[in-house]
Amino acid sequence: MNRTILLVDDEDDIREVAQVTLEMTAGWEVHTAQDGLEGVAMARQWRPDAILLDVMMPGMDGPNTVRALRTDPSTAGIPVLLLTAKVRSCDRRGFSELDVAGVLSKPFDPMELASQVSAALGW
Repeated sequence: MNRTILLVDDEDDIREVAQVTLEMTAGWEVHTAQDGLEGVAMARQWRPDAILLDVMMPGMDGPNTVRALRTDPSTAGIPVLLLTAKVRSCDRRGFSELDVAGVLSKPFDPMELASQVSAALGW
């Protein structure tokens, strides 16, 4: 099944590697945004099957982006996976308060990213 993914990350290289990897290995259509505000606008426009969202970004960070997505009926049901370098258990506990489908660690193995996303979302 062809899936549409929105990848929101402020790092150009992360966006590029993840986009190419997900398109080539899984055949998914990937749209990218460089910050939370752009990500929310694109989520409203594209209504992706899932959002991969960086936690630490300038401006609207990942947690605030999740909150904005959840308050909009058009985006409230889109599953969100956080991408983060924060892997300590205390950091992850804070993420559990957000309405997210899972947390993926950065750096990630590009060849494993699609399978990690699929596993986290039950695809």
